[in-house]
Amino acid sequence: MIVSRGFGERRRQPDPSLPPGQRTTEDFPVMSAGPTPVIAPADWRFSIATERGTAQWGWDDLTAQPIDEITTDIHCVTRWSKLGTRWRGVSLDHVLAAAGGTEQVSAMIDCYGDYTTNVPIADLVGGKAWLAFEFEGEPLEPEHGFPVRLIVPHLYFWKSAKWVRGLRTQAVDEPGFWEVNGYHQYGDPWREQRYW
Repeated sequence: MIVSRGFGERRRQPDPSLPPGQRTTEDFPVMSAGPTPVIAPADWRFSIATERGTAQWGWDDLTAQPIDEITTDIHCVTRWSKLGTRWRGVSLDHVLAAAGGTEQVSAMIDCYGDYTTNVPIADLVGGKAWLAFEFEGEPLEPEHGFPVRLIVPHLYFWKSAKWVRGLRTQAVDEPGFWEVNGYHQYGDPWREQRYW
């Protein structure tokens, strides 16, 4: 009797550190909706608009805030995950407090290059999200969001928008760029919320 080797092999057990359908990578793949914007830190501005007020930060304002060191896994909708990544940045808790807080349910994140993404406020506060300016002990590379990107590591990585320039709170969770184009409105990797 001839038996294919495939019939005798065991299925690999899922890795409990990975969301369903993900595989690990040592690389840091680059995915962008358009060309890489070129922004010098001295020219970078970040505006915050809530129903309670507005604020604007420059590079010196950002780096004068309490800086967190974050070690986290990141998960891309294209099925790669990078484990134990190290970042430095400022918590969105500080950002929203600078504009007086908010009672709104959602935020639209605006980026240089006209990219947007929506994130519920509950996913930006409580130490869950940061404006990051360093990765693995070095300033961000331009293709990874230099000078500043959003990090929301518990959601798929398209929610961690690159080249951020603003945050607007909104009463309704309206879709951003990828969400209008078929990506899931929320993007939880553990529930495989990849697309609508």
